[in-house]
Amino acid sequence: MSRTVYVNGDYLPEEEARISIFDRGFLMADGVYEVTTVLGGKLVDFDGHAKRLERSLKELEMDAPCTMDELLAIHRALIEKNAITDGTVYLQVTRGNPGDRDFAWPEPPVKPTLVMFTTAKPGFADSPLSKTGIEVITVPDIRWGRRDIKTVQLLYPSMAKMMAKKAGVSDAWFVEDGLVTEGYSNNAYIVKNGQIITRALSNDILHGITRAAVLRFAREAQMEVVERSFTPEEAYGADEAFCTSASSFVMPIVKIDAATIGAGTPGPVATRLREIYIDEMRKSAI
Repeated sequence: MSRTVYVNGDYLPEEEARISIFDRGFLMADGVYEVTTVLGGKLVDFDGHAKRLERSLKELEMDAPCTMDELLAIHRALIEKNAITDGTVYLQVTRGNPGDRDFAWPEPPVKPTLVMFTTAKPGFADSPLSKTGIEVITVPDIRWGRRDIKTVQLLYPSMAKMMAKKAGVSDAWFVEDGLVTEGYSNNAYIVKNGQIITRALSNDILHGITRAAVLRFAREAQMEVVERSFTPEEAYGADEAFCTSASSFVMPIVKIDAATIGAGTPGPVATRLREIYIDEMRKSAI
């Protein structure tokens, strides 16, 4: 059955969804996005995603298409119309359709484009990969310098995903100036001597909503968190490694490049953090 999607105020069958060929999201990747998890028919950490969306829009001097309360209502309507129990809601805001192609954006601004759709992922909180862990490779980080803005400029992350697939692994970690930045769609962590180590927030990495929650839960559980950069070589010798994102929660990593991490199985820190995160998010979902 066709999904119901949202396009600029209308709920439509996905086959009928259309935007202009002059939309700047299509022509210039001039847009931002968010992906919010749905568990048990409820939205996980919607407030965090809404605040990051507002920040991304502000950094790009882009108008919001609606209020955050209106955005929440659209999310809930799409969940209901598509009968989503577990899955995600994707939203994308672009600078809209100025009527022609130009590197300069329109002044005064035109109406932003807002599109949204759901993806059903029944039972994805119980992913089998969380029991076995995943393997990753490292690749050079050649993205633009404002990775803290969640833009739709995802060509190189898509290329990194294909590099990982061709290598027969699940993910790729970016490396810049000899240091790990993040995964192609997630934040990166290692565990050594009981310390959870992850790169500090800056323009170099996405300010992950799941990252913020997981680190908060880790500290509440009396785990030691150190926010600093680390090298691939340090990761090879780690006791554990994992990544976090809205769609994978906390995902253990058992191999990086040719190096087996720890015992080659999900470690106790990542396993416990995944349990805590999913439990707490189910409780607070709206």
